[in-house]
Formats: sequence, C-alpha cells, structure tokens
Amino acid sequence: MIQVHHLCKTYRVSRREGGLKQAIKALGRRQTQEIRALDDLSFTIGDGEIVGYIGPNGAGKSSTIKVLSGILVPDSGQCLVNGRIPWKQRRQHVAEIGVVFGQRSQLWWDVPVTDSFSLLKDIYRVEDNRYHRNVEELTELLDLGDLLRTPARQLSLGQRMRCEIAASLLHNPRVLFLDEPTIGLDAVSKLAVRSFIQQLNRTHGTTVLLTTHDMQDIEALATRILLIGHGRLLLDGSFDDVRAVNPDAHSLDELAAQLYARYGM
Repeated sequence: MIQVHHLCKTYRVSRREGGLKQAIKALGRRQTQEIRALDDLSFTIGDGEIVGYIGPNGAGKSSTIKVLSGILVPDSGQCLVNGRIPWKQRRQHVAEIGVVFGQRSQLWWDVPVTDSFSLLKDIYRVEDNRYHRNVEELTELLDLGDLLRTPARQLSLGQRMRCEIAASLLHNPRVLFLDEPTIGLDAVSKLAVRSFIQQLNRTHGTTVLLTTHDMQDIEALATRILLIGHGRLLLDGSFDDVRAVNPDAHSLDELAAQLYARYGM
C-alpha cells in the first residue's frame, strides 16, 4: 500500500540576528542554513493498517505526510502509494487518498459546511448516489447534524475537525493521512474521533497513517508505531515495544518524553 525507500528532503532556511543593523546587513549577504527534514527514510505500510507516526516537533512527520500526499517533491528516494508516485501522478493519486491537517482547513470559511461538501463532490467527481450515501453515513457516525448548515467560521474547533474528517472521506479514499487530527479537542470530541477512525478501518479497510503528540490516540488506535527523529526512522514496532523503554512510566506523556530522550531528540 505505502512503500517509502531512502527519502531525503532538505530545506534552506534564512538566519539572522535581530535588529535594524542586522536586517540591513542581510540585504546584501543573507545567511542560510540547511535543515535535513527527511534523511534516508524508509518504511512500508500494509493495506488496512492503522499506523501511529510519532516524534517531537521538527522530526519530519509533516514533511513525510506532504511527500506521501504529493504536496512536496523529495530531493531523492522513492515512494509509492497504491502503486503510484504521489508527486508525478497527482491527479490519479489524490482521488484515492484523504488528508486532514489539524492546523489547516479544506472547508470554505464563510459558507455552510454542506456547500463545501458540494464543492468537494464536484472536485472529486463523486457520483450523486455515492455522495448522498456517504454524507448520510458520515453525518450519522460523526454526529454532524445541524453543523452542516453552519458556516465553518462559526464552528468550534472540535466541530470543525469532525467536519474536516468527513470532508476528507466524501470520495471513499483507500488511504487516510491524519496530521494532528485531535489537536485542541476536548475529551468528548477526541473519543468521538477515535471511535470513528476505528469503525472506518473495520468497515472499509481504510489504511490510516496518524501523526500526533497525544500518546492516548496512539494507544487507542495504532496497531504499529513508527518513531521518527531528525528525519530518520528510529523505531518500528508495537505499542508494547514502546512501553518496554520504561514499563514504570507514570503516564504516556512521560513515556514519550523518555522515548525521545533515549534516541537523542
């Protein structure tokens, strides 16, 4: 389903000290630094797996998702999703994937959510019968109800995230990329999202790659964990493998902190 081989991606970032003098100096001679977001990254994810993709800020998680979804082109390496190269066969590729970025929206801000859904229906060329069936199913499972008639700007964060997830699934994607889907959600909304992802995987066999800092999301959903740091894969195993780092950890957050420290992150 997802095959990643030796991916590398480097960003060039401008650096300068603060102050007017340094700003003027930077006009003539800009200092830059190369940041290695992905460094010889390789892994494989099978059809129907739910995989947790974890690591500290700046580890390369979002860059990986952007490469897998075709948004970014890597400097080198190979990547196949459903047998396609994401950035080269993007039109066919996006028809079979769904992507949710917790800090970005695919809903139009000032129109009711149902209008955004209708626009996405036309973009993905979803047949009328399938579209209405999917909207009905997603409305029931995610408890959207009156939210569909509400402009996105008037929704709470939890309400909007439920609508974002529904929007990403209108075209029945085979693969779902979730980048921090529960960020900022309350406990009730988190439980609802987790329950939905589990049911989606059981019912439709959807492959899910989940990046999050919430280890409870990982424990509840993932059957396998990939740990990334400094753009490299550091651990590939089950949640029990992660717990083995320190079985006496008092909380999952403490366990994650110790895990990052163990690998020098």
